[in-house]
Amino acid sequence: MPAVAISAERIAENLDQVQERIERSAQRSGRSSDSISVVAVTKAWPAELVRHAHQAGLRRFGENRVAEAQAKRQLLADLTDAIWDMVGHIQSRKAQSATEVFDRIHSVDRWKIARLLNQHLPQDRAPLPVLLECNMSGEGSKYGYDMAEPNLWGQLLPELEQIAALDRLRVVGLMTMAPWTENEAVIRSTFGQLRRLRDWLSERMPQVEWRELSMGMTDDFEIAIEEGATILRIGRALFGDRPS
Repeated sequence: MPAVAISAERIAENLDQVQERIERSAQRSGRSSDSISVVAVTKAWPAELVRHAHQAGLRRFGENRVAEAQAKRQLLADLTDAIWDMVGHIQSRKAQSATEVFDRIHSVDRWKIARLLNQHLPQDRAPLPVLLECNMSGEGSKYGYDMAEPNLWGQLLPELEQIAALDRLRVVGLMTMAPWTENEAVIRSTFGQLRRLRDWLSERMPQVEWRELSMGMTDDFEIAIEEGATILRIGRALFGDRPS
């Protein structure tokens, strides 16, 4: 990985700008910014950048590859208050490692992965907080439960109830990604549909807290806030373009 060209001071400046945008978006939608958290997406960046980000005041870091996150955690073991979120797709063969590396997983998208995470979570750990990844746009290139058509939600309810019943996992909400488009109406519709799915599930599965909506990245997080996001996954606005 390349050397880090951005300082902790610059990251702190970028974070201040992001927080100002969050505050304005929250005010527009009648929300408190205290209900919105930022996961700093550090995938493809070296451990040194995570250290700089930690110095700038960030504490929650998002990765999409198990092995990469594992290597960074080992190099940054002294950052005892850092929290690591898995924001990428999980392969079955990586499920055990994922339980050892991550503090929260955003991308549970099928029963098999949930079962493996539940099976492999170390017994000395508290239940692992997870979010169910949902494909709200119907794009074939995206992972997640196909939730683009509300009339099909009921068909997936039995599987979601199975996952919620696992004793070593704790379902805390939903995650989605908006389509890559400049059409704000499409982005807003995608995020709004996830919020409506959350409300629908809350009525049918009241035993689950459904507190979190993980949606919104650098280009669309303000829309996500207006549609109810509680977790933003932000990389470029904090660190600039990722190394190729």
